[in-house]
Amino acid sequence: MTDGVSDQDAIHTGRVRAAIRDEIEADEQGDDAPVQHTSPVIELRDVWLAFDRPILEGVSFAAHKGETVTVVGESGTGKSTIVKLILRLLVADRGEVCVLGKDIERLSYEEALRIRQHMGMVFQSSALFDSLTVFENVAYPLREHTNLSDDEIGERVREKLRFVDLDPDQVTRLAPSELSGGMQKRVGVARGLAANPGIMLYDEPTSGLDPLTTGVITNLIMKLQRELNVTSVVVTHDIRSAFRMSSKIALLHDRRIVFFGSPEEMAASDDKYIQTFLGGY
Repeated sequence: MTDGVSDQDAIHTGRVRAAIRDEIEADEQGDDAPVQHTSPVIELRDVWLAFDRPILEGVSFAAHKGETVTVVGESGTGKSTIVKLILRLLVADRGEVCVLGKDIERLSYEEALRIRQHMGMVFQSSALFDSLTVFENVAYPLREHTNLSDDEIGERVREKLRFVDLDPDQVTRLAPSELSGGMQKRVGVARGLAANPGIMLYDEPTSGLDPLTTGVITNLIMKLQRELNVTSVVVTHDIRSAFRMSSKIALLHDRRIVFFGSPEEMAASDDKYIQTFLGGY
């Protein structure tokens, strides 16, 4: 797991995560306020789901404000299903899926849509509209869900592209097919951020990317946490990136969460399955 990563890099990454957590607590509570447990932004409580076979059984975990929670596990374990449940694209057979303190599965369709507007989504394939320019892709949620003027939309699009380290003057008129895979992912993040959501969801954001571009996307997710205090849930196969970006890691195995804790706690675990899983990376 640590091949190619020096002890100094690992120590630095751990300090960065700790600093982010300290900043979040200070912002929420004030320097002199006692530490309090805030309500989760996202929480799954004893969630069960089956189609023609069981998919999830008794899954529970929570993401608090400003945290990045990554969901890892072997292929076919139902990781992406969790994101679909949070978006209410799927409905659990049992249990609760709470977003911003509300059980999203008990809301009306219109109420669920209003909750969904607080969430940005980055898909595995970026899911950009091929027939639209970069500008129109990022502007799309603003035109659909806000009353911003054309000038305000133009400024917001440029702001988000700059945030993901893309030059608006160079990319706004391009089609997605004219971009590299890494640039497409960054445009996807910019589109997810366009409406200033407090929650970001990612389905395999580094899939298919080279190591350098994977690092860029991982750093971007950390930047969202550090600078915007965004709460993120990231589904990934990339345990190396998960260890860098995560406040907490949820390990899904045999339809259940078998570990939920910090990267440091996961690395220190003597559980045989966890060590086998990490040994594969």
